[in-house]
Amino acid sequence: MASGVAEAAEVGLFDEAGNETRIGLPDYDDGVWHGFITGIGPGQAYGYRVHGPYDAARGLRCNPAKLLIDPYARAVRGEVTFGPEVFDYEVGNVDAPSSLDSAGHVPLSLVTDPAFDWGDDAPLRRDYADTIIYEVHVKGFTMRHPAVPDSLRGTYAGLAPGCHGASDATRCDRGGTAAGSSVRARRFSASARPDQLLGLQHDRVLRPASGLLFRGAFRIPGGQVTEFKAMVKALHAAGLEVILDVVFNHTAEGGEGGPSLCFRGLDNTAYYRLNPGHPDQYYDTTGTGNSLNAGNTVALRLIMDSLRYWLTEMHVDGFRFDLAGTLARQYGGFSSMSAFFDLVAQDPVVSQAKLIAEPWDVGQMDSYDLGRFPAPWREWNGKYRDSMRDFWRSQRRGALGEFATRFAGSSDLYGGDRRKPTASVNLITVHDGFTLKDLVSYDTKHNEANGESNRDGTDDNRSWNCGAEGPTIDPEVLALRARQSRAMLTTLLLSFGVPMLLGGDELGRTQAGNNNAYCQDNEISWFDWSAVDSELLSYTRKLVSFRRSHPVFRRRRFLSGIEAAELGWFTPAGTPMTPADWSDANALALGVYLDGSDAPDTGPDGRPMLDDDFLVLVNAW
Repeated sequence: MASGVAEAAEVGLFDEAGNETRIGLPDYDDGVWHGFITGIGPGQAYGYRVHGPYDAARGLRCNPAKLLIDPYARAVRGEVTFGPEVFDYEVGNVDAPSSLDSAGHVPLSLVTDPAFDWGDDAPLRRDYADTIIYEVHVKGFTMRHPAVPDSLRGTYAGLAPGCHGASDATRCDRGGTAAGSSVRARRFSASARPDQLLGLQHDRVLRPASGLLFRGAFRIPGGQVTEFKAMVKALHAAGLEVILDVVFNHTAEGGEGGPSLCFRGLDNTAYYRLNPGHPDQYYDTTGTGNSLNAGNTVALRLIMDSLRYWLTEMHVDGFRFDLAGTLARQYGGFSSMSAFFDLVAQDPVVSQAKLIAEPWDVGQMDSYDLGRFPAPWREWNGKYRDSMRDFWRSQRRGALGEFATRFAGSSDLYGGDRRKPTASVNLITVHDGFTLKDLVSYDTKHNEANGESNRDGTDDNRSWNCGAEGPTIDPEVLALRARQSRAMLTTLLLSFGVPMLLGGDELGRTQAGNNNAYCQDNEISWFDWSAVDSELLSYTRKLVSFRRSHPVFRRRRFLSGIEAAELGWFTPAGTPMTPADWSDANALALGVYLDGSDAPDTGPDGRPMLDDDFLVLVNAW
């Protein structure tokens, strides 16, 4: 147990009745308390108690009355029961340590059995250029899936049947190579062969979420670890990589008034970034009350140990890092030369994994760090998202040049540092915000169900309802929405870079205008498999197949020299774009033509068509 401020440390062992036996850790070396306990095995429940100074004004929060989760625990049992017992201070007086015992109100750490038959399972190592990420929540995807047995719905074990359902409308074969997921509760993601897709949620450090367990696994302490491994093995067998969404920027302990569950009681000054002038306060770059201290060796070691564990023991293939800018703040400001980046680059295991950053954090002058991450990192491209949304709702005049730059891989962001087009993870919708259907159906958010008077969630949606707010039976509005949806899917899946598709967008999934559904574990966030837009799904599959059939969309380098001739831009009339066309503030459409033949094919209405000759008309209606 790592703590440089502790004066003594104990392990509390718990039996099934909740009785605790405390055993002191006798040895201390280089900031780590350690010892050896005989006679215990898998399933043993335990926690830490730390004796040391409590001085909130100096950021010291040791309190042996608080049972602490082991940061290195592979599994936990139980949930937090909020009350005065879980706070390390007396309610109403933060300067006085609480004497209330938190045991029985906090989760217990569990000893797990590391044995698992992986067989011939091995990393798939898909090239980024051949990757399509499908961001999806495991519970949301499986909870109402007709091919998943009732007992497996909402669980890790339900994911494989959900991806191989018998019905064509419910199979998880969108043509992708990766499945991604994002932040908040517990999330993960994956990557596969190019005819399949998928993903999940995660929020733990070294442990999978027990809330996504198969019900029978609750009878086996630590069974969530085995079930997660079995899921990964099954997904790999199906050709899917697994990309875990990790949150190494903050914890659930919140700000200075939050509960003492783990890090705060172990060594508050080591694990968290504190306000230099007021160490009783947290320096918050995440908007959640605290920020992990990426400038401290104890916190950095935990992060690196965790990443190696998920790669070597759990066999995941990579990570998406939530609010990754916080991890680069070794000395307060963002730096591409930070210790965290150096550690990742030099690590023989972690450096070989897929590493994807959400390249921003919250509230700092340098919080938007798009394009600043070093190789081999890839980045969620927020400029791509904003540019494509604005273009397709005809919001910005003269946006053709911006559109072309983003479509061709955002060389302005990545070309100068000799990075590749695949440094850009292109996205139009993600787990935070509107789904694709809602993006074309609502002008404003509708988060009333979240209980915050519609104040939560972003107001900068860059959406357009196409003429009616929410559900409608107007055939013209519905046709326009369908056109807009297809246009954005076409743009996403044919742009240079790594496309990331939000799970359910290909099905026409809606959250009824809720753009912040993280708190909705119900029909709002679950897939409705009875209302699949089969035509949109078919169109999406065609796009994925089209991308796979044309290597030009899977570029490993930016076009230059003679290669630049492979990419042509045309007016809707089929004539090459001129400088005057690019600067025309009234121009709202253009075509992209890549096969070099003399003339594009056209459909019955005279418009160019998406076919094997390849011409795509991009038109902001």
